[in-house]
Amino acid sequence: MTDSSLRKPIRKAVFPVAGLGTRFLPATKAIPKEMLPIIDRPLIQYAVDEAREAGIEQLIFVTGRGKTAIVEHFDHAFELEATMTGRDKSLDVLEPTRIQPGNLVTVRQQVPLGLGHAIWCARAIVGDEPFAVFLPDELMIGQPGCMKQMVEAYNQVGGNVISVLEVPEEEVSNYGVIAPGKQDGALTEVLGLVEKPKRADAPSNLIISGRYILQPEVMRVLENQGIGAGGEVQLTDAMAQMIGQQPFHAITFAGKRYDCGSKTGFVEATLAIALEREDMRDEVRAMAKRLLGE
Repeated sequence: MTDSSLRKPIRKAVFPVAGLGTRFLPATKAIPKEMLPIIDRPLIQYAVDEAREAGIEQLIFVTGRGKTAIVEHFDHAFELEATMTGRDKSLDVLEPTRIQPGNLVTVRQQVPLGLGHAIWCARAIVGDEPFAVFLPDELMIGQPGCMKQMVEAYNQVGGNVISVLEVPEEEVSNYGVIAPGKQDGALTEVLGLVEKPKRADAPSNLIISGRYILQPEVMRVLENQGIGAGGEVQLTDAMAQMIGQQPFHAITFAGKRYDCGSKTGFVEATLAIALEREDMRDEVRAMAKRLLGE
């Protein structure tokens, strides 16, 4: 395998969005969890905006039953647009939801066998190209965005690149953790991956966050990989097999991560982003002070 084949441009991104969102029931009974809004943008929109900023052209949604609203969000809404136009309202607010025909593809994950299986479901569309993976539950806020930072690092080192964040040592047992090698600024060589280690056994406090750039060979690994922890096909297990076979690095994300898969993380993200917006922050700050009795 040549060095140039491990540095092909990142044009495609996979979004595993087939989950049931059971932690947010009953809100997610009829609405996909990826459509839950942080202020006025659904979670999936934040992820798509991040992908576009990084130069990604084709969006691959791995969906399940009852997830059609995600695709419809990025389609034309003729009645809405006609009504807004008739009332002389600008359509600029809808511009981020517009996708060029052919640039959004969906595939079905027909059985809930985990993240690794969801990625594998996109194999025919990914083909022989490297690709990005976005977990929309992980809301990454930064300038530039997380994936843009990763693509810039990938252009330097090629191979596989994952996003990591430093956490307090007492929290490492909740996450996948990397075993670090040589470090060069924000870039760290990855020597191994450990899923939810005990604090005493953790090789570092650098946890894997929900952004990846992977070479297409991972699909062949997933093809033959058995069931792992939790009765699911684990992406971490497949990535671990590729370490030593291809370049594998982590970049420490310069920005903020919000775990919007949890209720408290969702609330934190909503408040944090509201406090950053010029059109809201003063009122939200005053509201928070009233609620806290300050």
